[in-house]
Amino acid sequence: MTTAADTFASFLALLAETLDLDGEERARRMHLSRFHLDRIVSATAGEPPGRMRRRLLLERAAYQLVVTDRQVVDVAMEAGFDSHEGFTRAFRREYGAAPSRWRRHPTRMQLPAPSRVHFHPPGTLRLPTTTKVTPMDLMTRMIEHHLWLTGEMLDRAARLTDDQLDAPIEMPIGTIDADMSIRSVLGRLVGQLTQWNAASSGRRYDWDERGKGLVTLRRELAEEGPAFLAQVRETIEEGRLDDTFVDVTCEPPRVFTYGGMVAHVLTFAAVRRLVVLGALETAGITDLDAGDPAQWVATPS
Repeated sequence: MTTAADTFASFLALLAETLDLDGEERARRMHLSRFHLDRIVSATAGEPPGRMRRRLLLERAAYQLVVTDRQVVDVAMEAGFDSHEGFTRAFRREYGAAPSRWRRHPTRMQLPAPSRVHFHPPGTLRLPTTTKVTPMDLMTRMIEHHLWLTGEMLDRAARLTDDQLDAPIEMPIGTIDADMSIRSVLGRLVGQLTQWNAASSGRRYDWDERGKGLVTLRRELAEEGPAFLAQVRETIEEGRLDDTFVDVTCEPPRVFTYGGMVAHVLTFAAVRRLVVLGALETAGITDLDAGDPAQWVATPS
């Protein structure tokens, strides 16, 4: 038996496929009468389907005003309005300012909604979440992104010559690394994982990272990356981020907490990744952009 929740889920799936269908066409595709569909969606979502669609179209229009230079009238037409004036009235009513003015000083894009269904750029819907992002989720996703991006940078670096790999990188970043090149910074990115795996288990670490080949670094990343991630997961699960350990890889040895170690790795790894990404861009390799983890973290694993 089809429940109201099933019907609402089907409605959202159709809405996500295209916001441009009118109410009659949506009902026809769902093999329901317009009246029956409106009644079910209104009862389940707290707002009629027509109202939800118009709100989502306005949210999409607000997104387009922010990220494109399209004319307001074109945005209005795509949002289903017959005139610039009608769109302006509706937009001002919801966002508190005319579209052209709001574009110069944008505020929130999402409008209040009892259903908590919103337009999600670039062209989908954001449904109400049924789970919460925990500190473990966030931290492990950031580490997963770091491991993935390091691997992608190693793959891109394989397209370069030895001269390009070893060319000096002129980028002042304080005292993090000296005499930087693509090869040396990639070596430190992988070596950092190996170092902390050793440190947290009380082992010494051989600091001979410079000059390693990319195949060697790829192999070491495949070994040390998952080990580091597993160590962090276990530490979080057991509530031991405040536990301390003696880092015997330092001279003299130093005491760190596990939480401090993870924060250190992510902070300095982010700097080194940007150094490599900048050098790759100079070499003509631009498809990794800035390596921003925002989308990665927001996407379920």
